[in-house]
Amino acid sequence: MTFSIGNKVVYPSQGPCLIGAEENKIVAGRATRFYRLTLLDDSGDSVFVPVDKLKALRMRHLMSKSEIPKLLNHLENTVTTSKNWKQRAIDNLKLMSSGSAFDLAEIVESLTVLNEIKALSLRDRQTLDKAKKFLVCEISEVMEETKSTAKEQVDKALGRKEAEKDPPNIRVEFE
Repeated sequence: MTFSIGNKVVYPSQGPCLIGAEENKIVAGRATRFYRLTLLDDSGDSVFVPVDKLKALRMRHLMSKSEIPKLLNHLENTVTTSKNWKQRAIDNLKLMSSGSAFDLAEIVESLTVLNEIKALSLRDRQTLDKAKKFLVCEISEVMEETKSTAKEQVDKALGRKEAEKDPPNIRVEFE
C-alpha cells in the first residue's frame, strides 16, 4: 500500500489523519524520513511517523463511501464480550490496534450494550469514547459531512437494536 502527501489515512492509535509534509530528522544518529500526520479530530495535533514503518503500524486509507452502510449495519451484530474486565481490556486493545473500522464498530457495539446492563468502568468508558470518536471521525471524512451528523448515524445504528424491543444479543463469557 502506498501513501503520499495529501492522503487521508487511519493511524490505529490516533484515528483518521491527513498526511502532510515529509520531513527528515536525525534519530539515534541516523537520518530518518517521517510523514507529519495531522489528526482530523479537530484538535489540530500532529504526529510524526517513520515512512519506512507505515506497513508495520497498520496504517490504511480511509474506507470508501460504499463501505459505510456495511459498517453501520455491523453495529447491529451479535456481540461477544468477556465479563472479566482484564480479558475485555486485552480484547479491546487488540481490536483498537488492528486499525479496522469494523473492529472499532465491534468495540462500540459491545461496550454500548454492556453499558446498558451495568455502568462501565473508567477504562471501558475511555475505550468506548475513543473507539466511537475514531469511528465518527472516519465516517465524517468519508461521507464529507459534519461530525455531529456522523455521530447521529452511529447512534441511530446503535439504537436500531433497542427499537426492535428484543433483549440485546450479548453473550457474556464466564471464566
